[in-house]
Amino acid sequence: MKLLRVGPPGAETPALLAPDSTIRDLSAHVRDIDGDALSPAGLAKLSAIDPANCPIIEGASRIGPCVVRPLNFVCIGLNYADHANEAGMAIPKEPIVFLKSLSAFCGPFDDVHMPPGAEKVDWEVELGIVIGTKARCVPEERSMEHVAGYCVINDVSERAYQAERGGTWDKGKGCDTFGPTGPWMVTRDEVADPQSLDLWCDVDGQRMQHGNTRTMIFGVRHLVSYVSQFITLYPGDLIATGTPPGVGLGKKPEPIFLRAGQVMQAGVQGLGEQRQLLVAS
Repeated sequence: MKLLRVGPPGAETPALLAPDSTIRDLSAHVRDIDGDALSPAGLAKLSAIDPANCPIIEGASRIGPCVVRPLNFVCIGLNYADHANEAGMAIPKEPIVFLKSLSAFCGPFDDVHMPPGAEKVDWEVELGIVIGTKARCVPEERSMEHVAGYCVINDVSERAYQAERGGTWDKGKGCDTFGPTGPWMVTRDEVADPQSLDLWCDVDGQRMQHGNTRTMIFGVRHLVSYVSQFITLYPGDLIATGTPPGVGLGKKPEPIFLRAGQVMQAGVQGLGEQRQLLVAS
């Protein structure tokens, strides 16, 4: 299934992307794409629904984040060896874990607002994991039982804030609108192998990033287990699994950073594509 949420911020309607590409209203069946809907029982209930029996949402003006605001928005740093190399950093021996502020969480087509004084805003397309059941200290062999599905995440970053103002990554990662999520969550049963998915990101139509999740240093199975040793994961929580090479910071001979008025388009194979306009705050 492809689950999504449509409508204005804070008033989104839970929906299903039907096989005929129509958006179908699920509000008669679930209150939202939240913990209840993402549980094994909730997903089983939704999978039994015939989309043809759900009303079509005509002319949806906005697609919101594919899940409700999570409790934890977890990110993994330097999880592709070639990205670590382009950043001039050592390949990590364990996953680098940080949290993205929930003020960054936004819809896949919402404008990205560049904070005042920002000069080094960068793109990072990532495979997102959506947690379906509470995960605390779970063994790797059972970690996938806690995954509801996958989505596209753009881990937008301000590199100067991240690396030049005290070395705290959160400063450059948690700015408002720096976490576009969606357009939809694809349930785990429809993704045969999360470690064989193409990812890409374009800026103004020019391909900047292209990679495949097979080159992750730490795969989905390991990441869910690893993060759960430190942070209890709850239904609806997100894990952004790291970005492939091609970020602006790593461009040669000089880094390339985003400017107001430019457009990012990021996608993951089978999970859809998102698009954001950069605007000055």
